[in-house]
Amino acid sequence: MLDAIRLKLANGERLSYDDGLALFHHPDLLAVGQLANEVREKLHGDRTYFNRNMRIEVTNVCMASCLFCSFAKLEEHMPGAHTMSLEEAWKNLEDRKDDPPTEVHIVNGLHPGLPFSYYEELLKGFKRIDPKIHMKCFTGVEIHFFAQHYKMTVREVLEKLVAAGLDSLPGGGAEIFHPEVRTRIAHDKATADEYLEVHRIAHEMGIRTNITMLYGHIETFAHRVDHILRVRDLQDESIKAGKPARLQAFIPLAFHPDGNGMKNLPAPTAVDDLRTIAVSRLMLDNVDHIKAYWVSLTPDVAQIALRFGADDI
Repeated sequence: MLDAIRLKLANGERLSYDDGLALFHHPDLLAVGQLANEVREKLHGDRTYFNRNMRIEVTNVCMASCLFCSFAKLEEHMPGAHTMSLEEAWKNLEDRKDDPPTEVHIVNGLHPGLPFSYYEELLKGFKRIDPKIHMKCFTGVEIHFFAQHYKMTVREVLEKLVAAGLDSLPGGGAEIFHPEVRTRIAHDKATADEYLEVHRIAHEMGIRTNITMLYGHIETFAHRVDHILRVRDLQDESIKAGKPARLQAFIPLAFHPDGNGMKNLPAPTAVDDLRTIAVSRLMLDNVDHIKAYWVSLTPDVAQIALRFGADDI
């Protein structure tokens, strides 16, 4: 089986759904990883990409009730709930003037009580502090929520945020696209189609985006392959249509059970982490970068992942 997949790759043929399943089930992890590393080196040589990222959650108040979430609070005054003032948020960057990041990464809960102007002013303030800073902010789920909550179209939301300083979208909120899983772990936020539509519109507008996949909980390998293929299909569409922007990176995120509604499940193993990254690299022939997100993988596993198909850390 692996020889047939290796031949396909050598001939520039696209891997199928069945190929993806076979790679997840293949007993020789090192052989799968070697294939992925060959693709990685063909694309990027020995180069690994990174940036100096500062991640901020300005509010963890959230209307959604995702089973895997360990940080959201349903109401403003619940114990542990927080919403930063604009000045508090901006201070994170002001305090880093002597050691500045290259990127501010903002993801939040779906807060029902903030005006849309809060998010516009948030971006404008960071750009005033450092006009060169890259603002990677608001997941596809957040953008969909903004459109519904503030009664705008997705395009109108993105136009206003870009005018305020938005540069790209992070990939959070993708979770698992298949409805068999998504309706069980994240039933009250954007559907897979709604999430992907945000990214589709962003690409049309010249906004680069990323997409994640949360793995290692109740999903099967079949659900993972389905998710990866939906990502590939979206990128195909953006490329075929000649859209000015595309998916920049795919980011497999390892599930962490601590303090959430699925706390009785085990976390994925390093073997599962490395295999998922390798299969992602092999299946996503049209996405340039596969990210090893060290925050969820641990630095050690993330470093090993650079030999299993990842080129971004």
